[in-house]
Amino acid sequence: MIRYLAKRILAALITIWVTTIAVSMLIHIVPGDPVQIMYAQSQGTTPEQLEEVRHRLGLDRPLVEQYVMYMGRILQGDFGKTIRGEQPVLDLLLLRLPYTLVLAATALVIAAAIGLTCGFFAAYKRGTPYDTGLMIAAIFGVSIPHFWLGLILLFVFAVNLTWLPVAGSGPENLVLPAVTLGVTNAAIIARLTRSSMIDVFSQDFIRTAKAKGMPKAIVLYRHALRSGLVPIITMMGLQFTYMMGGAIVVENVFGWNGVGRMAIQAIFQRDYPLIQGFILMFACVVVTVSILIDLMYAWLDPRIRYD
Repeated sequence: MIRYLAKRILAALITIWVTTIAVSMLIHIVPGDPVQIMYAQSQGTTPEQLEEVRHRLGLDRPLVEQYVMYMGRILQGDFGKTIRGEQPVLDLLLLRLPYTLVLAATALVIAAAIGLTCGFFAAYKRGTPYDTGLMIAAIFGVSIPHFWLGLILLFVFAVNLTWLPVAGSGPENLVLPAVTLGVTNAAIIARLTRSSMIDVFSQDFIRTAKAKGMPKAIVLYRHALRSGLVPIITMMGLQFTYMMGGAIVVENVFGWNGVGRMAIQAIFQRDYPLIQGFILMFACVVVTVSILIDLMYAWLDPRIRYD
């Protein structure tokens, strides 16, 4: 188990290292002088001030030296300072990250509750009108864009019915964005759960358990569901990272103060240090979730830990 975990951690560290290279080169991808682009909206900026910023960011040095300096700052926990206000990037990210994690986690719970239930029931009722209706609803759910569903829910429940607030970051404000992300992703989980459970229902050990006279509930939930969870766990982990990305749009629709909303503001303001910090932190979250998924694999199927 220790060797299995060590291999996954090594792969995660390599991924983050490659991400740091891409992030450090991000500022050079933009055509033209990046400093002038960053300060294009600032009035009265002198060439001397631009040169001082260029020196502070290390842009007047060779690329290799810039990367070494960037990695040195990252290893010390220094993600740089924002162009607007010169606030520490890491502090801003850590302040907003919990909001995005709570939103994505709540949406995942909603998606799992709806998707697993509908998918399991559709597989159990395979070939019936219930199965057909649920899969049609799943296709419809996959096709709904986040921003469109968010606007519809906002119009109905916040504007017309006034049951929930329009924007903000309180507990009541979490309902609509979480439902928006959860419902659209529940359809994907439902479809995968159905296909996975249909495959499990046809396995020999399920027929053996039924032949032994075991209660149907134990056969379905203890044997069938656990065996079919491995591919579903994979999809749920991917869905969580997808929700983190989808939160960028949803947070802006509902005014939720997470890192996604801050990233959009940074893009409009051309605040490259903040954009770089956001990409790097997002990569860290993704690889952390990947490691947790691998550990859940090993728990669900002990054979995996020996791969």
